[in-house]
Amino acid sequence: MKQRTGFFQQLSSTQIVYLVALVTLILGALLVNSIGRSFFSPGNISSILTGTSVLGFIAIGQTLVILAGSLDLSVPYVTSLASLIAAGVMANNPNNVLSAVLLTLGTAAVIGLANGLIVARLNVHGFIATLGVGLIISGYLATNFKGSFGQTPLAFRLVGATGIGPVPISTIIMLACAGLAMLLLHRTRVGHHLYAVGGDVAVARTSGIRVDVPVITAHVICSVLAGMAGLLLASRLGVGSPTVGSQGGYDLLSIAAVVLGGTLLSGGKGTITGTLGGVLIFAMLDNIMSVMQVNPFLKDVVRGVVIVAAVAIYARRRIVTRPERFPAKGSAETRAAQPVTVEGP
Repeated sequence: MKQRTGFFQQLSSTQIVYLVALVTLILGALLVNSIGRSFFSPGNISSILTGTSVLGFIAIGQTLVILAGSLDLSVPYVTSLASLIAAGVMANNPNNVLSAVLLTLGTAAVIGLANGLIVARLNVHGFIATLGVGLIISGYLATNFKGSFGQTPLAFRLVGATGIGPVPISTIIMLACAGLAMLLLHRTRVGHHLYAVGGDVAVARTSGIRVDVPVITAHVICSVLAGMAGLLLASRLGVGSPTVGSQGGYDLLSIAAVVLGGTLLSGGKGTITGTLGGVLIFAMLDNIMSVMQVNPFLKDVVRGVVIVAAVAIYARRRIVTRPERFPAKGSAETRAAQPVTVEGP
């Protein structure tokens, strides 16, 4: 029996998330205009895009890790450590910017390599492995830093404060990283293997894929992008902070953005484009609630409702579009499956 498909069943996960983003945009414009503010003013647009930058960097990396069937809960601590290294090495000296950036991203890459090796070689689940590494970094930060540290020079602070029209430079850099991640997924062997490993690691292994390579690569890139987020936060704050990552809750929020974008937590299916849509929704929601002066605790309630609703829609679509295991009695499939008896003379 041919099933009738509804509107949502005909849309992809990416199309759904951008439809939700459009609805959020319309409702936000109406709510903000109701208090005499303009949602589409250059300043407000710049604020929304700025809100996508830090979470966008981390969510892009988190997407790669989740596609590989893993998780990374160390990202907020990597972000905090990156801001401290950058601000400490720069020490308000423009000549130290390049060396600080390279050292910061190199340190983040080493942490990502450690995460990947623990997951791929020691067969520790990504949740536990990255949680343990994150706690190690957290303990180091709490022991050695009691407040802000270092200072970034003015030239570096301009990266987080300037833009081209209403579009911040940080957002442009984030989108460039998203483009490179898309090329990795769709134009390279590692990207194809990453989908295969996340879909079914046993099948990938029997197909001759070295399953540890895509997993380690995903974790290294994720940590490097978390380091990029730390650099951006150091640029905005002008100093390094040992708690800037954990206070932002970027571990769970990045996972939420990835799931909202349609990526399966079990791995093997998802897109960077969908993740960017999820990041945009969260940025718009935060902006709307900030302009409306909503209670900060209510923001988490709204985020939770959006996440649960999105996952429920995706789950409903998979159930509805799944073919029937046992066709209804009397259907064409049932009649075709029945044996034909031939009576003798």
